[in-house]
Amino acid sequence: MALVRSDPFRDLDRVVQQLWGPVGQARPLSMPMDAHRRGDRFLVQLDLPGVDPAGIDLTVEDNVLTIRAERPAPEPSDDVETLVAERLHGTFTRQLVLGENLDTEHIEADYRDGVLTLGIPVAEAAKPRRIPVTAPARGDEAPRLAS
Repeated sequence: MALVRSDPFRDLDRVVQQLWGPVGQARPLSMPMDAHRRGDRFLVQLDLPGVDPAGIDLTVEDNVLTIRAERPAPEPSDDVETLVAERLHGTFTRQLVLGENLDTEHIEADYRDGVLTLGIPVAEAAKPRRIPVTAPARGDEAPRLAS
């Protein structure tokens, strides 16, 4: 398996903290994700509307890809009265555990129209390859494999 799903109990704990955690406490927010395999690449798409591309940070450590993005809250103003405030602001984070068969050295990232797309190639050593079969000519001695 190339992409390992996160621990559901950790995800549940994060949701509980977001819903009932102390007000005003900095807490990581989640980002919706789709993941697909296309040939020798995995494509991961994460929704990050309204995020400045300079505020997106991607790191890989021990096959864990961490995506962190900032969407700051609007500056308060004395002449503006907020009527509805449903959009989330703050730090969004997501961690993906990548399998050993992925090439973490060549991950590509593209951000367009509020969607961060990651291209994660399959490592060369994990790709299927053909092994040639040799056979002796008739009457020749059976081939010996190198030891």
